[in-house]
Amino acid sequence: MSSPFRITATDGGARAGVLETAHGPVETPVFMPVGTKASVKAMLPSELRDLGARIVLANAYHLYFRPGAELIHELGGVARFSGWDGPVLTDSGGFQVFSLLHTATRIDDEGVRFRSVYDGSRHHFTPEVAMRVQRLLRSDIAMAFDECPPAGVDRARVEAAVRRTGLWAARSRAQPRAEGQLGFGIVQGGIDLDLRRRSAEEIVGVGFDGYAVGGLSVGEEREPMLETLEATTELLPADRARYLMGVGDPEGLIEGIARGVDMFDCVLPTRLGRTGSALVPGGRINLRNAAYATDGRPLVDGCACPACTGFSRAYIRHLITQSEISGLRLLTVHNLHHLLDLAARARAAIAAGRFADLRAEVAGSAESKHHESVAKASRLPDS
Repeated sequence: MSSPFRITATDGGARAGVLETAHGPVETPVFMPVGTKASVKAMLPSELRDLGARIVLANAYHLYFRPGAELIHELGGVARFSGWDGPVLTDSGGFQVFSLLHTATRIDDEGVRFRSVYDGSRHHFTPEVAMRVQRLLRSDIAMAFDECPPAGVDRARVEAAVRRTGLWAARSRAQPRAEGQLGFGIVQGGIDLDLRRRSAEEIVGVGFDGYAVGGLSVGEEREPMLETLEATTELLPADRARYLMGVGDPEGLIEGIARGVDMFDCVLPTRLGRTGSALVPGGRINLRNAAYATDGRPLVDGCACPACTGFSRAYIRHLITQSEISGLRLLTVHNLHHLLDLAARARAAIAAGRFADLRAEVAGSAESKHHESVAKASRLPDS
């Protein structure tokens, strides 16, 4: 099976490449904005394109319920339905099913029986159902159905999830896909390296167009997460795209790239925007803080996004505190630009053989922000 992914440059463990999809090529490393319900919150598709987005994520679980995969299929697929003219990756819904365990009524090797979070109706998700939904959605990349155990559960629970994920991967792979649709398998195993190795061997043995590392950044500490990620990527084929699911903070993105990851997604930038916070070098700032009421600086000096080139922290804070929708939109625009631009800078740095410099820059910003926060905290009066 030929690979739709080709590597164009390497720098240490970091890779730059191109993933060919039905809706065009995607340069990697890439950050994928999350449009769970076929919409990146507060953003128009044209705005995403202007910010540099080249692929977005949608969720099969939610679109299965609202408005329904059949309707989206009749209207031309998720890209046409949403007005997005680029590639779309769809999550199978496995993470949502298992993150909403309170709705599950039965889990076995056949699949998961659960109640809808929308109306309480009964449903049965299996690998066959998950892949059929994604086929109807006509996404460019369809994810295999998997079991994602939460952090902190015992080894037996994680081992059972690895076994079931392997069974479901084979069944997912056997299903027909939409024309040109790629299929990605998902490696599970928590932070247990033996289970990660077992899962990787099983999933790679099934044979997919690309491979995702799932079940990380679900509550574990960052250091063991990165150790597990590095060990896992070394087990994946070098000629296939590698996708780290659910990680998209700046430091996580750069450290993932350093360990050979090509694709990332995360709700962080849009969620922070909706709650009044902006990503800045080394961390984030909360614009609701009174300290920014008279701050005439942009969110980030030198940032080329519309929020930073046109408005001050003080003005954006005014919008946020007055519950003006434009304030949330400006923060969302900025946060997405922050990550999309960082991925673009990583691609350029890898091609130029200077990725170590970018990695050190991001790490230095994070360290500086940490010391600044500690210094401020030490000056606060005791409560």
